[in-house]
Amino acid sequence: MKEVFTTDGVQESDRFQHWREICEDRLVPMAQKRINDEPFEARISGASIGGLNFTNFELRNVRAETISRSLNHKNNKPEVLFISLVISGSVKSEQNDRAIVDFPGDLSVRDTNTPWVIEHAGHSEVLAIEVPRYRLESVLGPARGLTGLPANSRLPTTSLARSFLCDLSRMGDQLTPSAAERMASIGIDLITASLAERLAIQVPEVSYETLILQRAKSYIAQNLSDPTLDPTKIAAQGGVSLRRLQNLFQKSGDSIAASIWRQRLEMAEKQISDPVNIRLSLSELAYRCGFADQAHFSNRFRARFGMSPREYRHMVLSIGSPLVR
Repeated sequence: MKEVFTTDGVQESDRFQHWREICEDRLVPMAQKRINDEPFEARISGASIGGLNFTNFELRNVRAETISRSLNHKNNKPEVLFISLVISGSVKSEQNDRAIVDFPGDLSVRDTNTPWVIEHAGHSEVLAIEVPRYRLESVLGPARGLTGLPANSRLPTTSLARSFLCDLSRMGDQLTPSAAERMASIGIDLITASLAERLAIQVPEVSYETLILQRAKSYIAQNLSDPTLDPTKIAAQGGVSLRRLQNLFQKSGDSIAASIWRQRLEMAEKQISDPVNIRLSLSELAYRCGFADQAHFSNRFRARFGMSPREYRHMVLSIGSPLVR
């Protein structure tokens, strides 16, 4: 990972002010204060691996709180969720009326759309990972149900996720672009599995019906490339009747079929926008995303994005930026 900021070499009396200026300019402005008179220290390093952004924070003795400018700031990213993985020390946080303390190996979610408070007492090191919001919410439900519910380091999946993500953040620059993308996707899957395991033991907060819905959404996300994926198959895999599963999706304001097609189109849009896939034919891309034929793919894509896949690819190559994220 590349170092982007450090208080090393900065006069002790100027360190905290220097840190606040960096946050204001390069990160997201927050209301910050030192929690004691001990020396303030901070270091930030970062890396982008397969489209997944990793940031390593080392902080000492600071309390930070989002303000209205934080949520409206140009650097805020409402389309992502931040995954906080504590490497050392401990981190206190509050969000959505939940207060928790994370210890080494614990994994938590920070929602960029709602205020939070975070406190680093003593020295702590945290690996923050930006994950596309839809990748988690499409499987696990709204972020509000995930914040303040840490996946403990003693959970098997969380322990596995921690090892994988830490290794990926250190070694990602040695991977080819295609390998990096595959590893980043695996990392997101491990994060999702860790949070799902944590939710599964949160009985009484999570009802049996919610678990059925989460498992169905997880199955959809993992099998989007299967052209035979349909509501009947999903219900059978979850061991429930099709009618019951349809009712559960309707209660959440969605439908099984709409969820499948929406996620397939999001996957297709991402792959079309990725320069790594520039030589991939649109018919092959359609097949990868679970579409039985290119004509069906083109019709669905045009209805969603207002242009054909070929036109969309040309637009991205021309302006260098996709329409959605």
